[in-house]
Amino acid sequence: MAGDSAPLSVPSAGVTLAVHRSGTRTGPTVVLLHGYPDDHHVWDRVVPLLDDHDVVTYDARGAGESSAPSARAGYRVERLVDDLVAVLDAVRPDGGAVHLVGHDWGSVQLWAAVFAAGDDPRLRGRIASFVSISGPDLRLYGAYLRTSAREHRWRRLAGQLAKSSYILAFQVPVIPELVVRAAPDRVRQALARSQGLEEDHWADSFGTTAANGLNLYRANAFRSASSPLPEPTDIPVTLVIPVEDDFLSPFLYDGLSHYVRHLSRHEVSAGHWVPWTRPEAVASTVRETVSAAPGTN
Repeated sequence: MAGDSAPLSVPSAGVTLAVHRSGTRTGPTVVLLHGYPDDHHVWDRVVPLLDDHDVVTYDARGAGESSAPSARAGYRVERLVDDLVAVLDAVRPDGGAVHLVGHDWGSVQLWAAVFAAGDDPRLRGRIASFVSISGPDLRLYGAYLRTSAREHRWRRLAGQLAKSSYILAFQVPVIPELVVRAAPDRVRQALARSQGLEEDHWADSFGTTAANGLNLYRANAFRSASSPLPEPTDIPVTLVIPVEDDFLSPFLYDGLSHYVRHLSRHEVSAGHWVPWTRPEAVASTVRETVSAAPGTN
């Protein structure tokens, strides 16, 4: 078992990322990326279950120990993909392929990288597989909403829009930041209770991380959802779908096989924070996905 006592500082597109590494360097490299409003600690229960892998976690820009960009444009998906490239260059300078695992916004940004890997020379051949947990590609999310409306699937459309209503609240200027910065403990406790989590699930940096991360939604939600649809990918993808997710409907992924040629789907009886509440299910799925991916280590 090998691990870093302090994070590796990796510069990327105007920020510095805090990168953590554990496990064994001789195993396959697995990169775990958290969502909103988490930092890398959301994987703390998964990482020990993958101790025979080379496990990399990092705090996304604006979260945890990583620095924040100076402008909202610094949170665009393109910059998040730049961050992944910087991390890969730091942990696998040999250009070897890695296995990606993302939750929530971690999954959203990794989808962008997976779909870009066919054309982006920085990523070509460097992604062996992808496990997506509770985070769709934003372009396909937008397509789902448009298709549901066009085909008069009003119940499905209304259900997902209700689950996503918080995104509109996040577009309000200033007020959301003031709330999470002024009363981070109350926000943290309320969210933990609603999701069946321990009240200390989030660290003391919750207020700053949550305030910064609002820009993920403001910089990307409507812009990316109306962007052209991606070309299909050959990278193997495994979906982990918590069927009790308060924020995302399982129906979101129904047409995904048109864009992912090698797709598996695992439903889990859990809520949104499945890496924390069902770490054994996540670790088992990661192991299966890594083992099935061809010709990587």
